[in-house]
Amino acid sequence: MMLKAWRAAVTFYFKATIAMRKRHFPILLPLALAAPAFAAPADPPAAAAVDFERDVIPIFADRCTSCHGEDKQKGALRLDSAAGIAKGGDSGEPVFLAGDAAKSHLIALVESEDLDERMPPKGKPLTAAQIGVLRAWIDAGAALPGIEGGPELTTDHWSFQPLAKIEPPPAAPTSSQHPVDRFLAQKLAEKGLSPSPRADRSTLIRRLYLVMLGLPPTPEEVRAFAADDRADAWEHLVDRVLKSPHYGERWARHWLDVARFAETDGYETNRERPTAYHFRDYVIEAFNDDKPYNQFIEEQIAGDALGDPVGTGFLVGGPRDIVKSPDINLTLMQRQDEMADMINTTGTAFLGLTLGCARCHNHKFDPVSQKDYYSMQAIFAGVNHGERNLPPDPESAEKIAALDTLIAGLEKRLEKFLPTGALRPPVNARENVELIEPTAAKFVRFTIKATNSSQPCLDELEVFSGGKNVALASNGTVATASGSLMGYPIHKLEHLNDGQHGNDRSWISSENGMGWVMLEFAEPQRIDRIVWGRDRTERFADRLAIDYVIEAAESPGAWKEIATSATREPFSGETQVPTTRYEFANFPEPEATEGREWLTELQSAKARRDQLAAAPTAFVGTFSQPGPTHRLYRGDPMAKREEVEPNALEVIGSLGLETDAAEQKRRVALAEWIASPDNPLTARVMVNRIWQYQFGTGIVDTPNDFGGNGVPPSHPELLDWLAGEFIASGWSVKHIQRLLLTSHAWQQSGSARPEAMKVDASSRFLWRFPPRRLEAEAIRDSILAATGALDPRMGGPGFSAFEIEPENVRHYFPKKEFGPGDWRRMVYMTKVRQEQDATFGAFDCPDGNQTVPKRSRSTTPLQALNLFNSNFVTQQADILAERLRAEKGDDAAAQIDRAFWLAFGRAPEPAEAEEAQRFAAEQGLEAFCRALLNANEFLFVM
Repeated sequence: MMLKAWRAAVTFYFKATIAMRKRHFPILLPLALAAPAFAAPADPPAAAAVDFERDVIPIFADRCTSCHGEDKQKGALRLDSAAGIAKGGDSGEPVFLAGDAAKSHLIALVESEDLDERMPPKGKPLTAAQIGVLRAWIDAGAALPGIEGGPELTTDHWSFQPLAKIEPPPAAPTSSQHPVDRFLAQKLAEKGLSPSPRADRSTLIRRLYLVMLGLPPTPEEVRAFAADDRADAWEHLVDRVLKSPHYGERWARHWLDVARFAETDGYETNRERPTAYHFRDYVIEAFNDDKPYNQFIEEQIAGDALGDPVGTGFLVGGPRDIVKSPDINLTLMQRQDEMADMINTTGTAFLGLTLGCARCHNHKFDPVSQKDYYSMQAIFAGVNHGERNLPPDPESAEKIAALDTLIAGLEKRLEKFLPTGALRPPVNARENVELIEPTAAKFVRFTIKATNSSQPCLDELEVFSGGKNVALASNGTVATASGSLMGYPIHKLEHLNDGQHGNDRSWISSENGMGWVMLEFAEPQRIDRIVWGRDRTERFADRLAIDYVIEAAESPGAWKEIATSATREPFSGETQVPTTRYEFANFPEPEATEGREWLTELQSAKARRDQLAAAPTAFVGTFSQPGPTHRLYRGDPMAKREEVEPNALEVIGSLGLETDAAEQKRRVALAEWIASPDNPLTARVMVNRIWQYQFGTGIVDTPNDFGGNGVPPSHPELLDWLAGEFIASGWSVKHIQRLLLTSHAWQQSGSARPEAMKVDASSRFLWRFPPRRLEAEAIRDSILAATGALDPRMGGPGFSAFEIEPENVRHYFPKKEFGPGDWRRMVYMTKVRQEQDATFGAFDCPDGNQTVPKRSRSTTPLQALNLFNSNFVTQQADILAERLRAEKGDDAAAQIDRAFWLAFGRAPEPAEAEEAQRFAAEQGLEAFCRALLNANEFLFVM
């Protein structure tokens, strides 16, 4: 009775004070928790005495597990085990915040006075004593037996398992011995099917060219292959095609679909990105060079650290809303959308996982937690859309190094002509170089004492150790300042060392005429040169530091002066950059002639170096050191939860990075993790893409989703064998392609067999080669190839399919007239988001807003109407007719024969020739050519 009365008293007290003091239960918890069997204690023990299994689990078992237990898990939450509690529900919101009951979701729910929100939803609410137990357990650290940092995610889903070591099955003596065919034969036999015979040579070469190059073979190439009687004629042809420069153009288009590449921003403004084409050219070159796929991955995530900086165009290839809002909620959400695009595209492209599904809650189908998502976001948090300067190519870099050596030697010779105590040239707004004795430094401080007007401004502060700019934030260097001008998005401290130049990415002090900035390197450096400027683009010359001192320190406070304006000529208002300080040298006789020659040579060498070093810009992203990244409750940027470290997917492994890891280091670590041969997804996903583009359908028919919501592989053993072969080949894409092309499965006839159609109408098990319609690019390029109008120029800025109204909001109007400048391959057509080419856009072209792993193959009236009536096709039909007349004169039969060879790679059948001649005679050769370019045989891979 005493215990019952004591509990009633405690309950009454809690109920009486809950509204006013609901966040102060810990004060009273010792009373509630320390009750002995029959009497309240005199001295309550510490809250840490709460035992999870003895005190907490009984509460959950009594009041919670009917909805959150073994049989039922509302919101995917289980409260009947330590692992289930640590995992949390499908929202990704932990049920508690260890050490802080007041901020724990669980406590908010059980204490809620809202009957629609309060847990448990039925029956009486938890007693004050029960809530007190939960509060004490959470405040004491919420220890869970056997759990450290939450449960380890595991899965038995096939795609997350290590690659199986598989050998091709045995083949019958009369069957193909090719390893791919041996795998396929097993499935065919299970279905009661058999492969089709080999296709004829004209069909094979046309199929090979269209699939691998996106262009038809010339009549001469078809005839040459037909006459090649070597036993390995096919293998020789395959090798020649894989070496064609057109190969990279074809396969780059597939990857650009996956990478959601386009050359405008999208959204309502849809502004152009005139230098984005560099990424397109990078992809074409990568495929042509058969760049190892693991290197290809790494360069697209961290190419700036790996020697090919254009690859990072992958990260910023998606849409961007450039119209910002004064509403902080909308601005933060825009940034969240940008990073979601990077995360989701990285996940789908390389891993075949829909990581974006974990933005607001734990993934519903795959072992990807919301924490995983925000750990990935921490990796990309320092990536921003924009242009940056590209380094010189290897040939130019070699020339620059030679010129540097020459310049140093000439300057050494000219030193003797400088008067004692000669001052350096005055400061200028564009660029100022401080050559210093090599100095060990962990800190560099730039103090400005006076300017030519107003608050001082720096567009970039560069500190070099050898040839490396160690000041960059992407290398982990942190910038601080005496004060920064507020309220201007283009003037921020983070712009001081972001690698970008110009007033639009500069720092301005908050103090009039003075201020200081300081750089702290991630590691001590030996520095030898400092470069700074007001505006490298030479638009502004105000706010220029004219009186300054630069100091370095190995430890805090141990400053020593390394450069100062006192060694310069006084600033006179002239901002022109002198060619060299040796302009001020005196050349007395008898060495005057020699000295002037050296000076002339020095000036010429510097000019040549500047020209070589004038790097182009490319829309491949900019990088800055990010601040902390937090998990967001239900994806709301205003609802921050715990801070997360930059990391990959827990179910596969950890990157081992600290929360303050350098920005570039984060991306390098992720790139290496994805490209590792131990990652079970990467190789599988890519060989599946290769299979899809060569056979029409992937072994996994959801190429961007290898997770629980995707389609299981039709041939799982074959997929793993190919993935293993891919890695063993050094990640050679061409090796896998050659392997598939030399199989009987790829070379077999595409003719339908009624008995097989009844079993497998879609040819999923490859009893024949599955015919399919060409994509838009291959149709357009094939038309240009057949007419002879195709411009084979590769790379560089593309051509546009639109007339553009240059307003703030861009309007794109399809061209109605076309000339030779529009007759390059379609991969070089400037890709405009949300707009389609008037003729070929109807053939299921992606709009560039999101990754497209495989294109639809729709059949619509608009496609036929566009192809038959468009100005482009009628123009090309006229050009084809002119070609036929030029090559065959007025011989109607010869014209028809040549037309068939150009369009179909074969001679016409007698009945076809007779009908074609009759039609051309009645309707005109142009009409016949127009019909030819609309024929199914021209538009399909057979």
